Amino acid sequence: MRLATIVLLMLLLAGTAGAAESPLVAEVRAKATRYHEDLPRIDAVRTELAQLVKTDPQVDNLIALAQVCFIWGDVRARTPEDKLAAYEQGREAAKRAVELAPRNAAAHFWHGVHIGRWGQTKGAVRSLFLLPTLKQEIATAMELDPTFPPVYSLSGSVYFEVPGVFGGDLDKAEQMFRKSLELDPRFTGARVGLARVLIKKGRIADARRELETVLEEKSPTNLADWTVKDSRRARELLASLKQNP
Repeated sequence: MRLATIVLLMLLLAGTAGAAESPLVAEVRAKATRYHEDLPRIDAVRTELAQLVKTDPQVDNLIALAQVCFIWGDVRARTPEDKLAAYEQGREAAKRAVELAPRNAAAHFWHGVHIGRWGQTKGAVRSLFLLPTLKQEIATAMELDPTFPPVYSLSGSVYFEVPGVFGGDLDKAEQMFRKSLELDPRFTGARVGLARVLIKKGRIADARRELETVLEEKSPTNLADWTVKDSRRARELLASLKQNP
């Protein structure tokens, strides 16, 4: 009995050691909101994680790869083909994570993100066959973690981007973006999304206020996203409003 207990403890310890977090995963977590400080490092981390998951396809490794592929596709890819490749790689990594951990909200979220980004790049109509899966991933992520702001922003983007005949809905898009901001008022990506909805609704003054709030934000939840994407997009939208008042 004593020997069996020792063996069991050794197995448990071995299992714990095997599940230790990769330094790459820790780096992704630490730099997720500061990646703008060293953009070329994103290239290397993506390559290293892609190699890592071949030999160690743990859920955390796969989710980290999906997250880095998203960042790379958004801020490092230079052509639509490069973007599609990055989003496809991220989608496959997140899909594997979902298969390994079906109750992991982050896995479902990143799978949905990459489906959505791939669809945006490919064209909404040409990617409608993915819409049911995308909606299911959003619903599952919301169910597993109803306090996670980005999933509501993702939902808002889907309602905004998809043609009305296929389920797009500006009112629901606004509702989702506002829910995201209710949970995190400093989530500037959601605020830019809300502004886009308001512009499309013809509520220009309201949209302008949201965009100015983005530019005036002193402590954005994700400083990197604010620096590289959100503040730039806000300026572009404000400039377009001045040209077309």
